[in-house]
Amino acid sequence: MVEGAIEAMSVQLEKLGNPSSLHTQGREVRKELEQAREQLAKVIGCHASEIIFTGSGTEANNTALKGLFWKNRPLGRNVVVISAIEHHAILDPAHWLHDHDGAEVIVIGVDKHGVIDLGALKALIDNRGDEIAVISVMHSNNETGVIQPIAQIVAIANVASIPVHSDSVQSFCKVPLSFSELGLTAMTLSAHKIGGPLGIGILVLKRGIDIPAILHGGGQERDIRSGTLNAPSIVGFAVASGLPIPVKDIAQLREEFTAGVLKAIPDAFVNGGSASDQLPGIVNITFPGTESDTLLLLLDSKGISASTGSACTAGVQRPSHVLLAMGHNDKSARSSLRFSLGATTTHLEIAKVIDLLPAVINQARAANLR
Repeated sequence: MVEGAIEAMSVQLEKLGNPSSLHTQGREVRKELEQAREQLAKVIGCHASEIIFTGSGTEANNTALKGLFWKNRPLGRNVVVISAIEHHAILDPAHWLHDHDGAEVIVIGVDKHGVIDLGALKALIDNRGDEIAVISVMHSNNETGVIQPIAQIVAIANVASIPVHSDSVQSFCKVPLSFSELGLTAMTLSAHKIGGPLGIGILVLKRGIDIPAILHGGGQERDIRSGTLNAPSIVGFAVASGLPIPVKDIAQLREEFTAGVLKAIPDAFVNGGSASDQLPGIVNITFPGTESDTLLLLLDSKGISASTGSACTAGVQRPSHVLLAMGHNDKSARSSLRFSLGATTTHLEIAKVIDLLPAVINQARAANLR
């Protein structure tokens, strides 16, 4: 967590007032909480009243997807549309709606660069637009960093008056992102991706739209998310959102890292579109002839942290659904790693990884032949 957010939270933690209480201490905390809401609204490009605080991005995704589906189902709209590369915080609630509420879930594919097929989406809306309750497409992918054409998706959806939600957790403060300019109905954000505290998220929900709540109780946050507000984390979130992220520097580091890896491992290749269409700090690379889990452990033994991007259930390794959607087979998807770079990443660290990588890849390939 960034230092400014830690300091702001430390001060707020000493204030005991419940922001929903009417006594002096409660009103004081409420005032600071609403100031944080106003600050976040300016960064997000929305009205303060459109911000609903949640316990995580996952909760915000669930609230948006389920709420918009339940709101529109009585109108004869029973279809949920998502992209093939969504985070499990969207995939799983979508399938839950199918299993428990009879929703029809339609998954729109992506091209080899990981960009949603707008033609397929338009064709679906042309044919069945009056049946679609909600469309949810992430702003940028958490495994490849590829940015999606959200404004175009919204324009296509508006023809049939379909609400669009976007999981924008990865993009916030890293690339241009404005709720009002995109024309979204709902958007999800999370603090820890920008150096804020864990356990605090935001659902941005357009004014004038009410959706059924998942949590019921005190009626906080437009009666959509009841529960005592986490004032210290909200204040920390606001502070983190106001601190500059050296996006250009991170993007340059990413290019330096990518070029170095491809030179060191000639048959490796990057998954995703061009650098201009990606987040500055994520690069996903396939190393043919390796197993990503082996690579992960070998790199970890050298003090290098990476991610497979795959999910494991009951001890069974599964290839990344994102890479499979982009055209990988099981083998190549399981030969890929995601590297994340941030404000604290240095040229020295990048040089270290590039220097160590050939030996690590050779060791992983040897292990894979056994």
